[in-house]
Amino acid sequence: MSIEKDKSWEEWIREQDDPRYAHKKPEALEDVVVLDVSRAHMGGCFGASLLAELGAFVIRIEPPGGDVARKFTPFGMLHKDTGLGYLNEGRNKYHITLNLDTEEGREIYKDLARYADVIIETFKPGVADEMGIGYRQLSQVNPGLIYCAIHTYGQFGPEAEKNKTKPDYDIADQARGGIMAITGEPDQPEIPDECKVPTKEGNWMGWYAGGVWAAYGALVALIWRMESGKGQFIDVAPPEGLLKYCDYHLQWYHQAKELRPRIGPYDSAVFPYTFVKTKDGTNFISGFSDVNWAHLCNIMGKPEVKDMFPTIFDRLNPENQPKIHQIVEEWSKNLTSQELTDRVMKFNLAPDAVGVVATAKVNRPLDALGEENWWIRCAFAKFKDPDYGELTIANPAFNRMTETPARVKWLCRPVGADNVLIFEKFLGYGPSKLEDLKSKGII
Repeated sequence: MSIEKDKSWEEWIREQDDPRYAHKKPEALEDVVVLDVSRAHMGGCFGASLLAELGAFVIRIEPPGGDVARKFTPFGMLHKDTGLGYLNEGRNKYHITLNLDTEEGREIYKDLARYADVIIETFKPGVADEMGIGYRQLSQVNPGLIYCAIHTYGQFGPEAEKNKTKPDYDIADQARGGIMAITGEPDQPEIPDECKVPTKEGNWMGWYAGGVWAAYGALVALIWRMESGKGQFIDVAPPEGLLKYCDYHLQWYHQAKELRPRIGPYDSAVFPYTFVKTKDGTNFISGFSDVNWAHLCNIMGKPEVKDMFPTIFDRLNPENQPKIHQIVEEWSKNLTSQELTDRVMKFNLAPDAVGVVATAKVNRPLDALGEENWWIRCAFAKFKDPDYGELTIANPAFNRMTETPARVKWLCRPVGADNVLIFEKFLGYGPSKLEDLKSKGII
């Protein structure tokens, strides 16, 4: 690829990975067949969605009548009989129905598994094996199969054995993953006691962590299979995925011999590195190094405050952090978020500036939709789906790749919409066979 010296980097890279032209480029996983057999589990759906966005031929298998995950939605809100959460994770998948609680349904599933490269399932530990459709059985007929099982407690160990009859709940994943322990208001005197409790993430962070590591593991296994010809079993416990996001929790304990506390608006590594109120919302603000702290004090018009907390260790003192936060917020609450941002940028760009302060408005989802930058980068798109109409969606994170970008081809499909296509394509079933299966409650 030659370098076009007459173009700036921004001009050149925008042309190379502009998501609007993704449909003209190949898909990285276009020859990969995936069976999404996740039950009542948005993590499994999410992991399969990531592979579908990268071009995999994903077959979503639901029980007749549809999976209960279609009803996971706030306040019972449905769009064309589908929950809002499922609309995000049904994308690019072919939807079929199959009753795996029947012997005939399991035999049909085995036949489909012969053609699969990857299976993602969320059964309770050992259940698929007991049904005769687990990795041990399917790998006999498909040695190259990559089989990924997701469950809160994993597939083995004392907790898995003790809790093998329990379903995987996102809140259990979050609670066991360690990260929830530092999320919430800190144990400070000015905080009411009823607020001093851990809080869960605002979304299905436990499930999503499980899904993303499942997809990552499947991709790695696909690469290894190219050399070895062998498939493998991937055991994913979402809390273990969240542990990877806990940065220095464990090292903190080793060094300090105590547990890391809830941090709230404070921080145990750098400060100020926090959120402050404005007239119309909340802004993040950062100015923690000595030079940047002095710069922030000048921006606030309070240069004398710098010498009250002159070193980073003074600013990290748990007794001092609430005082610093109060001083900064006394200034910020008299400005709108935009006024605060403009004030900071004016000082940052001044010829005599000797420090840099970072700030940004804390966007609500609707605020994020209003950001021109995200629309230019196609982070969002207005998508017209043949089954679900026009909706605004978040595009794949990997839709800006120069050669094989991810993309959304359709949003979702109704329950069993692709029964005819999939059963004919893979198993050669004609109309009479499908009608017989339907009459017996198999599909």
